[in-house]
Amino acid sequence: MSGFTVGLAILGGLLLAAIVAWNAWTTRRNAPRQPELAAATPAPTGDVALDERTEPVFDDAPLAPLPLPERKPGLDGLIDALAQIAVDQHVSGEMALSHLPPTRRAGSKPFAIEGLNEATGQWETPRAGERYTAFQAGVQLANRSGALNEIEYSEFVMKTQAFADAVNGEAEFPEMRDEVARARELDQFAGSHDAQLSFTLRARNAAWSPGYVHQNAARVGFIAGAMPGRLVLPAAQPGVAPILGLSFSTQAALADDPAQSAIRDVTLSLDVTHVPRTEQPFVRMRDAALALAASMDGLITDDDGRVIPPEALDVIGSDLEQLYDTLDARDLSAGSDQARRLFS
Repeated sequence: MSGFTVGLAILGGLLLAAIVAWNAWTTRRNAPRQPELAAATPAPTGDVALDERTEPVFDDAPLAPLPLPERKPGLDGLIDALAQIAVDQHVSGEMALSHLPPTRRAGSKPFAIEGLNEATGQWETPRAGERYTAFQAGVQLANRSGALNEIEYSEFVMKTQAFADAVNGEAEFPEMRDEVARARELDQFAGSHDAQLSFTLRARNAAWSPGYVHQNAARVGFIAGAMPGRLVLPAAQPGVAPILGLSFSTQAALADDPAQSAIRDVTLSLDVTHVPRTEQPFVRMRDAALALAASMDGLITDDDGRVIPPEALDVIGSDLEQLYDTLDARDLSAGSDQARRLFS
């Protein structure tokens, strides 16, 4: 074999090695980032003293408290059309429950019946074991699906009248024309003062794995949500809606091997009217976005992929303060039961 042939063989081998190394480097560079491994706790060595041993316990350990269910707001004349139902004598909770309509909607609007508790004097959803001296039925005037219309109001009247007849009561309804007009005005106000914000955090270079997203989000207070691919920033008060949401591809979250799932963007969201002003939700949203962008090497963009500069965030914050003032003046403060029902 000539020296020229040997040289070509060596050159070819070097070129092949370079290609393999380049492919390996590129694969590693483009692989989804993985969460950092927690430092392992060293396993105990040697004999364990008898007084240090821990026996298994099945029934003495305290159970973690269950999360409180989200509170269900009651009827309110500010956003509901109300019909009063008078009864000649008290009605048991069992009887009221047995005659409630099978559905809690009139068209696309929430519908409910409440009883005046004989013992507490408070309006509440009928409960077994209680007695009620009066009832009221209500249908919501507006929500994000639009204003209450004549057909929905008529359905409300029919359901309420059927319940009143069943409990030997007499129902008194407001004028349909007045309530429909009130519904349209409320819907117009809601439509011009609804606000749902979202930022998209996009990877600059390497994609992220679901575990990497979870780990970095946990550092700024997020916890796993009810759905795969969704995390939430919980409120300080138990039983109320979370402050912020963080979501990514459900397909990536449910993958057989999540570590190999490549996530190139996540969405940070805020339903402004659902979170109390005192929680400073936008400040926390901005801080979370900046912290995640720094720790995950990402860019903060809008839905169209345009980078959002810091000064634009300040303008958004100023606009939200004006929105909060307007909602407060209408007795529909952000995070209140009325606001959360109206903007849903």
